[in-house]
Amino acid sequence: MKSSIKHLSAAMLGAVLATAGATATAQDWQPDRPINIIVPWSAGGSTDQVTRVVAPLLEEALGTPIVVVNQPGASGSIGTAAALDAPRDGYTWTANAIANNATYSVTGLIENTSIEDYHIYLHVANVPVVSVNADAPYADFPALLDAMKAERVTVGTAGVNSSGGMALAAIKEASGGDLAAEMVAYDGGNPAVIAAASGEVMATTQLAVEQTEMIKAGRLRALAVLSDTPLMVEGIDPVPPITDFMPDFPVAADYFGVFIPVGAPQEVYDTVDKIWADVIMTAPELQAYATERGAVFAPSYGEDALAAAMPVVIAEACARVTRGEAVVDPSEIGITCAAE
Repeated sequence: MKSSIKHLSAAMLGAVLATAGATATAQDWQPDRPINIIVPWSAGGSTDQVTRVVAPLLEEALGTPIVVVNQPGASGSIGTAAALDAPRDGYTWTANAIANNATYSVTGLIENTSIEDYHIYLHVANVPVVSVNADAPYADFPALLDAMKAERVTVGTAGVNSSGGMALAAIKEASGGDLAAEMVAYDGGNPAVIAAASGEVMATTQLAVEQTEMIKAGRLRALAVLSDTPLMVEGIDPVPPITDFMPDFPVAADYFGVFIPVGAPQEVYDTVDKIWADVIMTAPELQAYATERGAVFAPSYGEDALAAAMPVVIAEACARVTRGEAVVDPSEIGITCAAE
């Protein structure tokens, strides 16, 4: 199944891009109380890590405390729903992989939501890595894949809607769907990675940023990165791309960011647009995090952010249909999936 960005509705584009270009005429918003950023995953995972790098930069620029609140559960949908249910006054934001926020309604985890419910601020793109416990008998990715075809292999992820869960599903689909890999879900990427490092599960498909420390410590062995280029991180041997083993494996950059629900005063979005352009787009702290952890430094907002993110949003929404996981047709949120 393939899909196309051209099928996005004009209404969706209009809603999401309403503030594009507003930076030049932005009026400064001066918040008078702390801002909460709800991270709908446990502490230490990919979303939590990068949000805690970005939050101090926003805090300094806005002149008000930024409180990162971890509210995990149900593949990130509980915390995300809490942000959507909060007053639309600009004081409650959320953070996540954008494909999650855009597709929760497709899987039925949050009703009547789509990417048009947010103003989008992206910072990094992440890549999943297939790793195994250091004592596992799988020397490379083909060996693990052969084992998955012949025996039960437990794989720790942060849940079906997480980057790790979607990565495992994509691997199953690319291999013909006959793998005996069994997903074991945790409340976030960090506990899933710890489970693999401790031997509680045999493998993990979570993001590189969540695994690098365990790989450097020799507790995980990285076998493949879900990319078409090797993963290069200081202190780790280059991780081969999955396309070395599955040449037709679909690759779409997995963008992460901060999202402010629509409905707040316009000055909120105008001010954050300006801060994103002036501070986040060139932040050395964020660049260092990406380099050290194996992420891609790729900040954007407004129209540019939507254009960058839609390939992974569409890919994940339509993959849900292919895998029989969709309870809502993506067309209902402006995405049309075309059969090959």
